Amino acid sequence: MNSVVLYTVISLSGIGVTAAIVLFLVAQKFKVYEDPRIDQVEDELPAANCGGCGFPGCRNFAEALVKAEDFEDLYCPVGGNETMIKVAELLGKVAVEQEPKVAVLRCNGACEFRPKVNKYDGTETCVIAAALYGGDTACEYGCLGYGDCVVVCKFDALHMDAETGLPVVTDVNCTACGACVKECPKDLFELRKRYKKDRKIYVACMNEDKGGPAKKSCSVACIGCTLCLKVCPFDAITMNNNLAFIDSEKCRLCKKCAPVCPTNSILEIGFPPKKEQKEENKTEQTTTLAGDKSDEVNNKPGNISEK
Repeated sequence: MNSVVLYTVISLSGIGVTAAIVLFLVAQKFKVYEDPRIDQVEDELPAANCGGCGFPGCRNFAEALVKAEDFEDLYCPVGGNETMIKVAELLGKVAVEQEPKVAVLRCNGACEFRPKVNKYDGTETCVIAAALYGGDTACEYGCLGYGDCVVVCKFDALHMDAETGLPVVTDVNCTACGACVKECPKDLFELRKRYKKDRKIYVACMNEDKGGPAKKSCSVACIGCTLCLKVCPFDAITMNNNLAFIDSEKCRLCKKCAPVCPTNSILEIGFPPKKEQKEENKTEQTTTLAGDKSDEVNNKPGNISEK
């Protein structure tokens, strides 16, 4: 009995050693070399795995950065220019800096402007609702209000406003990862140039219907009147399919377009109230006028200014 146990142990040990040797040889034969710089680059990335760079995760993006000859089409919106510069220095390449961006919702169809005409009874997700019908209002281009964009946002930059029924972007938290842009079945989100103090002017509407039907479905819809196009001095506004669009790269925030919009579909965000602006301008004018008068007095004959 003891000899049987001994032979069994020896046999199993021999099989185990043989299998280990075979596995080792196979591993050496088919092993894949991985550039150690990939780990170094991944450590510099924000580890958000948001997909804003166009890759499934930061690891995949790090591999692409190491293999790429240049960074022309590679950029991490979460890490921004600072992160890309660090990665470029690490790899001995040149970073392509980009201007920061922020997401905006191109729909201002709150409940007061876009009343409901029917009731949706189904799974409350925007993707499913959009596949079944146009929406619970007369505007089939507007926000469905079920918050798919809020769910996919990893940076707490979106929340649903209970009063308006629309998602609200928190500019401070937005990293322009583009998750909301990809998720929205109505294509209502846009990544726009981020200006100082998060000021922005854009057309908050995607309704491509003609003036009458558009205005009937939503009181703040763009009706394609082209008035904003005519007053823009920077050629930042274009018209397409009865809808105005303001290019954030060309826009200089001159604020000439919003006042002429008859439906208030152009939003001005981040600017001080008009009263405060008037008071600021008045203070500046008073200061300038006082300075001019002081100069006139000092320059009169007989007046000697002490140095």
